[in-house]
Amino acid sequence: MPFFATQTTSSFRRKITVGLGALAALALTSCGLTQASSTEGDASDKTITVIVTESAPYQEPTEIARELLAEDGWELETTYVTDIVQPNQVVSQGEYDANYFQHLAYLRQFNADNGTEVEPAFSTYYQPSGIFSLQYDSFEELPDGAEISLAVDTANNGRGIKLLADHGLLEIDESVPVTELSQADIIDNPKNFQFIEIDQQSSAHTLTDVDAGFAFARLVAEAGHDVHDVALALEEDDDVRRPYTNVIAVQPGEQDSEKTQALQRAYQSPEVQEWFAKYLDGAIEYNDDITTENAQEIWSEFTAE
Repeated sequence: MPFFATQTTSSFRRKITVGLGALAALALTSCGLTQASSTEGDASDKTITVIVTESAPYQEPTEIARELLAEDGWELETTYVTDIVQPNQVVSQGEYDANYFQHLAYLRQFNADNGTEVEPAFSTYYQPSGIFSLQYDSFEELPDGAEISLAVDTANNGRGIKLLADHGLLEIDESVPVTELSQADIIDNPKNFQFIEIDQQSSAHTLTDVDAGFAFARLVAEAGHDVHDVALALEEDDDVRRPYTNVIAVQPGEQDSEKTQALQRAYQSPEVQEWFAKYLDGAIEYNDDITTENAQEIWSEFTAE
């Protein structure tokens, strides 16, 4: 998975050296990240460090949260990144207090694949997804052998497959949950669709290169398309809502900490809720169902599935 440059906003500038080698040595070589946790346990510490995806649904609510936290005497130090690997690594290592970039399904899969220990603290929004096409207006128009893009990461890979199966275009093993579904679970592909797996963040921009593709509705809207005009199908199954709810995540047991409680008050504030209602005409849904009070119970149930 490629890595990209980072942007940092804080009272001092922190530099993250990106690259696969840097990740492996992050805990040992990154002085800036070590400093972020150097005051851990200090009751007078009023600084919260958060690593965040550099895109609007994460960045804008974070800037609102920064202002609200400042009113209560907290300083929010933020590092904005464009990859989806660093945030869990540095929170698991205790170098950041929290991250904001992922849904529950991705977090569960990342922990399993990487041996990290990161848990949800509270939720912020649910992001609907779908199958979109810039060339065809319906599934019926898709030709035999059509090229269809899917998210390459395991947590999202099955969402496109399930949508195609729900509309009668594939036969799949129905016993496999959507969070674990993959091409290996396709029993019959009568139209001989050719699947291309791509990075989820590129999904909307690569729609011009395929006949149809799975993408987050938000990314499609941000790419300048009318979501409903180019959608062949949107997710409507309630079973996918919980796994794909986005959360602020922390180290295990930190849900009850003073810092996490302060973050929740800011991110689950009326100001943030209002921002989500206005963004892209409500293309993504504000969601505060998960809180610091129920997060560990929900996470235990979710990881036991």
